[in-house]
Amino acid sequence: MNQFTVLFLCAGLTGASAAGNAGAGAPASLPDSHPTATVVKLPDPARDGRISVEKTLAERRSVRQYASAPLTLADVSQLLWSAYGVTKPVPNVPMLRGGLKTAPSAGALYPLELYVVAGNVTNLAPGVYRYRPESHDLVLVSGGDKRQALFEAAGEQACVKSAPASIVYSAVFSRNTGKYGKRGRERYVCMDLGHSAENVYLQCGSLGLGTCAIGAFINADLKRVIGMTKAEEPLYIMPVGRLQKRD
Repeated sequence: MNQFTVLFLCAGLTGASAAGNAGAGAPASLPDSHPTATVVKLPDPARDGRISVEKTLAERRSVRQYASAPLTLADVSQLLWSAYGVTKPVPNVPMLRGGLKTAPSAGALYPLELYVVAGNVTNLAPGVYRYRPESHDLVLVSGGDKRQALFEAAGEQACVKSAPASIVYSAVFSRNTGKYGKRGRERYVCMDLGHSAENVYLQCGSLGLGTCAIGAFINADLKRVIGMTKAEEPLYIMPVGRLQKRD
């Protein structure tokens, strides 16, 4: 595994060494901000389901093999809302980016950014999209099926290539370090990521989907595939697909 960087949550994000690794080889051409030319409005997420929280907790597992069936745009909507969707709108407070969310955040600073790498999603063209929680929509970053490139950036882990879509997390650490300094980087961003990713696991359980949190990837390559801004550092890849039928 020495050919790619492994981020083990807090361990991989601490200290000057981690800061150097995260930016090592980062393309100079990364943008300062994202375009907003093409916007895809997501369906309204459900606020209630048919499976209890207790059942999803009891059955939660990491899943690396998926059925060949596509995801739906409604699935994507529900997963993104569960990860970082707005639950209490708070207008005119820019740092909240729409309001309080499904996942807690230290100081309500919300350092995370979420992307979808879509390859086989009904009513959603293949491409890389950035999620905007404040308007619950997707903004196209780049078109085309990027799953092969994501697979290569992730050290050729098969589940990344076979999944119909993946959720990719990054963080803008300065949102936390401006208030909390070193602790914001070493601890609070890690906590935010864990809260949000577990929501995705549980939402997958309620939808008959599977996912696996992946922290092994080449940082610079992942940033390039996704088209992250210069301020962002990659954290996680979560491939998502339908569960295979059991015999």
